[in-house]
Amino acid sequence: MRLRIPNTFVLLFAILALIALATWFIPGGKYETHLVNGKQLIDPASFHYVESAPQGLVALMKAPIKGFVEAAQIIGFVLVVGGAFAVVQKTDAIDTGIRSIARMHEHSALVRAALIPVFVTLFSLGGATFGMNEEAIPFVLIFVPLALALGYDTIVGVSIPFLGSQAGFGAAFLNPFNVGIAQGIAGVPVFSGIGYRLIVWVATTTVTILFLMWYAARVKQNPTLSPTYVLDQTRRQEQPASTHLSDRMTGRHKAVLAIFALSLAAMVVGVVKFDWYIDEIAALFLSMAIVVGIVGRLGPDNWVAAFMQGAKDLAPTALVIAIARGTMILARDAHIIDTMLHGLMPLVQSSHPVFAAQKMYLIQSVINFFIHSGTGQAALTMPIMAPLADLVGVTRQTAILAFQLGELSTPMIPTSGITVGVLALGRVPWITWAKWMIPLQLIYLVLALVLLVPPCLMQWG
Repeated sequence: MRLRIPNTFVLLFAILALIALATWFIPGGKYETHLVNGKQLIDPASFHYVESAPQGLVALMKAPIKGFVEAAQIIGFVLVVGGAFAVVQKTDAIDTGIRSIARMHEHSALVRAALIPVFVTLFSLGGATFGMNEEAIPFVLIFVPLALALGYDTIVGVSIPFLGSQAGFGAAFLNPFNVGIAQGIAGVPVFSGIGYRLIVWVATTTVTILFLMWYAARVKQNPTLSPTYVLDQTRRQEQPASTHLSDRMTGRHKAVLAIFALSLAAMVVGVVKFDWYIDEIAALFLSMAIVVGIVGRLGPDNWVAAFMQGAKDLAPTALVIAIARGTMILARDAHIIDTMLHGLMPLVQSSHPVFAAQKMYLIQSVINFFIHSGTGQAALTMPIMAPLADLVGVTRQTAILAFQLGELSTPMIPTSGITVGVLALGRVPWITWAKWMIPLQLIYLVLALVLLVPPCLMQWG
């Protein structure tokens, strides 16, 4: 019988129920806090037991709505940003831009040579800035035939959009759906620490590009080395030798992309120079969506439909945030959060903060197997990991980076919706993909452990 991981909502509600049950057995506890640079930090030596308040069935059923209320600002932010990006996508500017570059491969040897680094970088930028994730799935239909036309294989065609977006998502520097949410929950200025995150993004993207280029060169020289060799032979017989994409980049598309780029730049300036937080960033994205709708000539009805669809697509994410926050409400009301921190501390605590941060990364990688939503995982784990970081001598900024890097395990996870979707569209069996991914996944593991060293040494954040 095949192991099947439950739906995310089922899993989260099961965790909620387990937390409620645990409140009857875990004793209450409390750490004293003190104000440091305007922030309440835990005194590690002050833990003491207090009377607990077990949570029953009524409290369990109330937890999701209470979580929705307490996380209302973050939920509203997610819905507004999701709607704004849907408006940009409705103009077809992003898709057409990618197709325009893809078309150039037929006429330029330089473009053919630069195809992998250019497109992986573009998809990685999408993951790092606006949280491109599931949006990468349809591009498999473009890049598989393109890769085959260039003498590569299906693996390369799948990897360009998939690994590109995942590398950017896991090493994001402006992604509102993981970095922004995690920092908001941890009480860290939103999108702060962008300098080192840019270094992390460049390193992760470069490693992905170099690995793909090395593999693509080997397969081009000897196609039989490809794990999808038989499938590729069949595909080449089914399709033309080259891909002809009729969509052309118009002035309107260019204007939309310029507005999108300027909005991202404005967000960076606002965060760095003017201490913008969730409200200001949401207002910026809403303004961008309005301007894009006008420039893209969507019309009021199409604009509203696109915005509502984008928000609707993220409604499950909003509910995930609410349920995840509900788990913390149950634990908080039962006075067991500090007891849980006290119990986790020996597992994470090490002789040096570097090792503690690396253990956090490994824990987040395991959690990522069960909770694939970056936003949901941030909502579930950061309320614990942020104060735990204080206890073990790791900065909260570093704990957030450990959470992010844990998402680099997504391409290997058979329970991830995007992984399954991409492989299904590419007709690549998961076991075939997993065997191919093992070397790159090990490289990601080593890279993540190394990238967590400098933040600990310089007390980043």
